[in-house]
Amino acid sequence: MTFDYAPALESRSIVDIKASYGLFVNGEFVDGSGTSFKTINPATEEVLAEVAEASDADVDAAVRAARRAHTRVWSRMPGKERAKYLYRIARIIQERGRELAVLETIDNGKPIKESRDVDIPVVAAHFFYYAGWADKLEHSGYGTRSLGVAAQVIPWNFPLLMLAWKIAPALACGNTVVLKPAETTPLTALLFAEICQQADLPPGVVNIVTGAGATGQALVGHADVDKVAFTGSTEVGKAIARAVAGTGKRVTLELGGKAANIVFDDAPLDQAVEGIVDGIFFNQGHVCCAGSRLLVQESIADELLTKLKRRMSTLRVGDPLDKNTDIGAINSAEQLARIRELSDIGEAEGAGRWSPQCELPTTGFWFPPTLFTGVTQAHRIARDEVFGPVLSVLTFRTPSEAVDKANNTPYGLSAGVWTDKGSRILHMAGALRAGVVWANTFNKFDPTSPFGGFKESGYGREGGRHGLEAYLKGGE
Repeated sequence: MTFDYAPALESRSIVDIKASYGLFVNGEFVDGSGTSFKTINPATEEVLAEVAEASDADVDAAVRAARRAHTRVWSRMPGKERAKYLYRIARIIQERGRELAVLETIDNGKPIKESRDVDIPVVAAHFFYYAGWADKLEHSGYGTRSLGVAAQVIPWNFPLLMLAWKIAPALACGNTVVLKPAETTPLTALLFAEICQQADLPPGVVNIVTGAGATGQALVGHADVDKVAFTGSTEVGKAIARAVAGTGKRVTLELGGKAANIVFDDAPLDQAVEGIVDGIFFNQGHVCCAGSRLLVQESIADELLTKLKRRMSTLRVGDPLDKNTDIGAINSAEQLARIRELSDIGEAEGAGRWSPQCELPTTGFWFPPTLFTGVTQAHRIARDEVFGPVLSVLTFRTPSEAVDKANNTPYGLSAGVWTDKGSRILHMAGALRAGVVWANTFNKFDPTSPFGGFKESGYGREGGRHGLEAYLKGGE
């Protein structure tokens, strides 16, 4: 089954991408003292801008600016006054939502309908939510005293959303921040810096330093940082945990995942298929909590796979700025190489590989939606985080077998359960070692709800009242 759509391209004219960008320190854009790097559009491989790569001296200047702002202004400001700034930022994000969505899509590669309808509204919602907490911290249960300066390092899969998850609670609690965006997706963070200026946020409260791993290491290792918040790979998270051990810095880590999406024989299959597609193909599978392992009860496996393949055949891969696009570009050549490598290994290990007929663009980084059947727990595609649009299908007979297979992973970030029985949902939610368990849905986020994992998926929670704990001194 094929469908023909007229192109429905979102205009780039609303976005003004500068030829070069500096760092945002103490309320101003400044030139970096180091080198620069290019950020590109992954859908076209077009160079978008030259971006400053912060040196150790630049990081030190940003941390010192954050310390001054914390000591002299932000921590002394009444909560209701901090809330005004957060509300203002939230409103500006809404007002400039189209601009932010288009820029996010150009720099990241995700479909415009996702950045427009999911990312930006949730970004604004986080700032609104934590603005409401700023003058109510005594009711949080975690104290009212801020930690100080927070070093925040975020990934490339949800650049602006991860920024909001980090910055909004930190500011609400009276902390100041130095944030490093991923080197492949720095542009919306730098546009957020303009929003901070537009909101008249006091200088030094938010500082943004761009660069690669060395910049992140300098920031995390800075002696005058009180708190480290990181979202990214498990490997880097372990390195950060080792680096800050014994320093007294507070740390939260939100790392990798290999989530199980479990479908029982009494589940509404059409609804489950939509949830499976959303769970693994949303944002090209570039999601820490992606439902990359599909566990299906044996009696319905054939029927479900037939429906799933039919649905996958309707997915459109192509220009992320086209409002009809379902799957955009892979974020980088490096990530595309990893997806290809693990997919080839899965096929070599004997799993059945299937993708719908799909014409990929000739430039940029692309990978078709892919399904592997006949997968066992020994296959690498069932163990390793692919971080792409690749789904591994396993089967089970009993609920206990489903739990055992779902928990047979070093990760524990999320899971999905599809069944008509409420009692089974409650049982599975208690038995699964996952920080988030969705019931008859997947990939639903709300600023009032905490998010985080177990085991190698990290520790600490972001979102909700629980997200305040990481930025307050508690009973100290």
